[in-house]
Amino acid sequence: MAQNREAEELIEAAKKYVWTNLSEYSDIEKEPKIFVKGAGCYLVDVNGKRYLDTFASLLTTISGHHRPEIAEAVQKQMAQLEFFPNYHDCYTVPVIKLAEKLAQLAPGDLSVSYFVNDGSEACESAIKMAKQYFWQRGESSRNKIIGRRYSYHGATLGALSATGLPDFAEPFHPLVPGFTHAMSTWCYHCELDLEPSSCGLACLKNMEQVILGEKPETVAAIIIDPIPGSNIGYPIPPDGYLQGLRELCDKYGIFLIFDEIQVGFGKTGKLFACENWDVTPDFMCLAKGFTGGYLPMGAVLTTPGIADEFRRPGKDFRHGFTFSGHPTVAAAVLAHIEIIERENLVERAAAMGKYLKERLEQFYKYPIVGDIRGMGMILAIELVADRKTKAPLDPKLNVGTWIRDYCWEHGMILRNNGEILVIAPAFTMTEEEADKMLGLMEQAISGAIEQFEF
Repeated sequence: MAQNREAEELIEAAKKYVWTNLSEYSDIEKEPKIFVKGAGCYLVDVNGKRYLDTFASLLTTISGHHRPEIAEAVQKQMAQLEFFPNYHDCYTVPVIKLAEKLAQLAPGDLSVSYFVNDGSEACESAIKMAKQYFWQRGESSRNKIIGRRYSYHGATLGALSATGLPDFAEPFHPLVPGFTHAMSTWCYHCELDLEPSSCGLACLKNMEQVILGEKPETVAAIIIDPIPGSNIGYPIPPDGYLQGLRELCDKYGIFLIFDEIQVGFGKTGKLFACENWDVTPDFMCLAKGFTGGYLPMGAVLTTPGIADEFRRPGKDFRHGFTFSGHPTVAAAVLAHIEIIERENLVERAAAMGKYLKERLEQFYKYPIVGDIRGMGMILAIELVADRKTKAPLDPKLNVGTWIRDYCWEHGMILRNNGEILVIAPAFTMTEEEADKMLGLMEQAISGAIEQFEF
């Protein structure tokens, strides 16, 4: 807790005047956390205590904290033109250059960028693009969106309607009509209690049945995260699922939207997660690590064929945000991409991810470790009461939270979603830092077994 008067005053002001995102007031009352400095994989709080950041500031600072090159790029752009909206018939140079760069990097024929401010706006925009595309082509009956259970797509009402996590949506009903959900690819907790080796891709068959049940001619798009995010701990889709999903969309004339906000931009060891399966969507949503966390921006990438539908008189996209395509932010993102390429950070993420996964496999010696999953630098441990039956731990014990708090007290930020421990550190993490992270996680798990007498 606070060790000096200035820190105490800041904490009181924070609790009184600031409403945090996804507030957790039990944690705020326990110990508000105020950070004042960052460098590499570390953060320093208001009391001067140093913490190893193992979740890259909510999956954003993938190149580490405090990169002077990005600050210099921002200052240079602000000295020329700090802001003018990417609106109507107006462009700025950094935005044009960023769009050109993304066209070079993106898979397939994804080469047109629509810029927004964050991931929720990216998913919201892609959904609206798909709907308007069919509407103005005389297919207004194609207005439904299919998502998947257990996937998160954002906080705006449209993105939330696509989200398959009821706890996020319950206070905001009724949601936007026309959204429905199919099975997830969370194989460890298969909804049909099947095994991946023998299920015959039941989740893909379920998706087709949902399409047929809604009637294909009423469906505009399917939106999925190629690898579901941290809420369920990055379950990898079974082989053939994404390829089969692409085939289904082509078969029924439905757009495929990939939400790569959490899992894209190098986190899997490929620049884009979908490249691991050689599948290209019609729309790809980016944010979080895309900017390195330095300034807010997201993007929707699509094909010239889709974008051209909106590039005709009277066919303009009826949607936008004031600060979308901010030139100063675009300059920061360009500088960030330059760092990624110069330092081979995607390749580094692949190598470090392999090292982390091999080390994590040793955690199976602890009886409460039920599943270890993920790929690249996005990895998770799911804790259970019984590994064989997958019986969950008693939620009243809050074992995952106890482990998180243990790590915090020992100078490390660890993310947990209930009994799922997730790590997604910066790609710049050294082997020494990785060993420190894994060592402290192991201490915490061992400590929890002793604390709760498992």
